Amino acid sequence: MSMSDTFWLVAVLLGVGVCYKVPAIVRLGGNPLARQVGGLLIAATAVFFFAAPAVIAKVNDLTGIVNFSAPWVYSLITGFSASCLLLIIKWRGGSREKIRRATWWVYGSYGALLVGLWLCFTMGDHRVERLRDLDTYYATTPWMREMILLYLAAHTAAVLITSALLWNWERTVRGTGWLHTGVVLLTVGYALNLSYDAVKLTAVIARWNGHNLDYLSTDVAPPIAAVVGLLIGLGFVVPHIGDRSSQYVAARREYRALAPLARTLEHVPAASAPVALGRTASLRMRLTHRRTFVRDALRHLHPFMDVGLHKEAVQRLLAAGKKPKRAQALADAAAITAAVERMHAGGSPVVGQPHIDLCEPVAISRALRALPSVHADRCASSTESVIS
Repeated sequence: MSMSDTFWLVAVLLGVGVCYKVPAIVRLGGNPLARQVGGLLIAATAVFFFAAPAVIAKVNDLTGIVNFSAPWVYSLITGFSASCLLLIIKWRGGSREKIRRATWWVYGSYGALLVGLWLCFTMGDHRVERLRDLDTYYATTPWMREMILLYLAAHTAAVLITSALLWNWERTVRGTGWLHTGVVLLTVGYALNLSYDAVKLTAVIARWNGHNLDYLSTDVAPPIAAVVGLLIGLGFVVPHIGDRSSQYVAARREYRALAPLARTLEHVPAASAPVALGRTASLRMRLTHRRTFVRDALRHLHPFMDVGLHKEAVQRLLAAGKKPKRAQALADAAAITAAVERMHAGGSPVVGQPHIDLCEPVAISRALRALPSVHADRCASSTESVIS
């Protein structure tokens, strides 16, 4: 695979990450972190897209300036480095004054570096177009040499500072799940970034001393950059994807777990009837609807529950060796089933009894699966079936 193909592949993968983040950026438009992650991914995508040799040649042709792509790509890399620093500073948090001071420091220093890059390019002799080895070809050319050193110095400084921040932060986020995974990916990515800077600088310094180690810059550095781009992109995206996936799995599990209880209560005249939602309804909407229906139906059903039988069931289940939470859930499930049958049989509410403090609906719903099928002619037998 050529360098252009590799860089385009990385650009496409990072672009997919950008597309994934767009809905969150739109939804959380007022959240600066969401905007900054999106901007950072866009910057990373732009770096790999414009660093592809075929695109470098095209940009040079369109602008009519030989090697115009060099300061352009270096500016993108510098901007990306600054974006990473800003995001890590805000991601870690701290006092408002401390964050503001660090942010303006990044803006000021990297803004000055960008101006310096373009001034050096303007003053340098860059008449020979180089698509892959500009760093080493112009390593000894006045002003072009300074431009190359400026971008490498800016990138190395950003990598060192960000690596130090990440290294310290990693110890404080252990055990936080997806956030820790993202920080580890970022830490590894920036460690590899140091390798990228090292091989680039080695090739440039070799030119200063009359040696030719250009292969380090043209053959070794680009694959490292590709892996770094993917790791950093994943580091910023994985925590969000992981949290969203975990929330979806938990919601799906709860929705399915509530199904037995919802079926048991489906004929209770609740305030919010279990209207069937279309297939296009989101899982969140369906879960909210099911939670609301179960809550309202249980409220309507409470007067038909027999507290005496419920207490007896709990005591006998505990005596049979059931754990307290399991005994409570089984007794609740039996009491609910008996109350539904009492209601359907035309029975009257039980007067003058205290309110039963039920378990969480999910626990009751799971306990319902342990109950045998109860027919209409066995009005109060569900409790007995559990404790017998």
